[in-house]
Amino acid sequence: MILNDDLLGRIRAAIDLPGEPASTRLVCAMSGGVDSSVAAGLAKRAGYDVVGITLQLYDHGRAGRTSRSCCAGQDIHDARRVAAKLGIPHYVLDFESRFREAVIDDFADSYLRGETPVPCIRCNQTVKFADLMMRARELGAAALLTGHYVGSRARADASGHRDLMSAADLSRDQSYFLFATTQAQIDFLRFPLAFLTKAETRRLASELGLAVADKPDSQDICFVPEGRYADVIARLRPEAMEPGEIVHVDGRRLGRHAGILNYTVGQRRGLGVAEGAPLYVTGIDAPRRRVIVGPREALAEREMFLNEVNWLGDRPLASQPLPVYARIRSTRAPVAAEVALAEQGIKVRLNEEEFGVSPGQACVLYERPGAGARLLGGGFIAARRKPALQEAALAVTY
Repeated sequence: MILNDDLLGRIRAAIDLPGEPASTRLVCAMSGGVDSSVAAGLAKRAGYDVVGITLQLYDHGRAGRTSRSCCAGQDIHDARRVAAKLGIPHYVLDFESRFREAVIDDFADSYLRGETPVPCIRCNQTVKFADLMMRARELGAAALLTGHYVGSRARADASGHRDLMSAADLSRDQSYFLFATTQAQIDFLRFPLAFLTKAETRRLASELGLAVADKPDSQDICFVPEGRYADVIARLRPEAMEPGEIVHVDGRRLGRHAGILNYTVGQRRGLGVAEGAPLYVTGIDAPRRRVIVGPREALAEREMFLNEVNWLGDRPLASQPLPVYARIRSTRAPVAAEVALAEQGIKVRLNEEEFGVSPGQACVLYERPGAGARLLGGGFIAARRKPALQEAALAVTY
């Protein structure tokens, strides 16, 4: 890909703001990675007045020892270097307290409830797209840019609102992590990388002369060095390390565990018990500190209820089911489903069985499958419809 006038025209179209770029200020959230660095660089080359902001979110001194996590101390240094190369102002804001309260504590509490949380969604929902957006407005920005691979386009009506879309490159699409973005936030956000592939982004980083062009992608949760999330939870919520029983869905007690934090729904390896057929974690009874296991078919699920739902569709949800496409994991493609209001809350019914539906994970809803699909919102999975065999395990008493 060549950094030419045609590409810069596409960047201006993606940013989609009135007025001359030179008189339009944009704040770019810069994590120190290649994606946000290129987002800032492309906006600068397209003629905009760009300001970079990096958030200091946690004890980056310790986490900086690993290159697998984002937002570490090295990343703040890299963001500064990129801003200097681009010739844009750059600020580092200390959001450690806010991040600990809104993201890290919530992450630990979620595991304590037997859930499988997605902290990146919480971070976007609270720190990045709420607190940072407020700072961007204070700086006189017309929009907040990020390096997410997700599309944004103005609606055809006269509302002035925008919609979020899945990215052109579905292998990099990050719309799943943005389902909780409010309409007001969507209207203020812009995503310059929506039409690019990761390979194209790296080539553009090289053309821009950015030192992060070959920097590895972050793989771990930013505040969990080396991916050892159990260590973080054990430190914050030591009660999650209390031992308990491993119980089969048919009610048999198979063994004991050293803490529910070591288990998630759908897990197969490292259970500490064995039978003739493979066993999977099918549920976690957090109040009783029980891990429920069973055969793969016990994981089959077609129905779930959601909480903290953010609905972005054109008409309100009702008892009449609305056809949608539901995505229950960031690594899975959306599947045909229906969403409706029910007595227990917002219910999603999948057209086909899915395996490993886990409380705490997000169920994200789209208008259709594929690239450029409109994001309709979503929620956090609140509860599974428990099969009869699992109910037997939960009913075990002494």
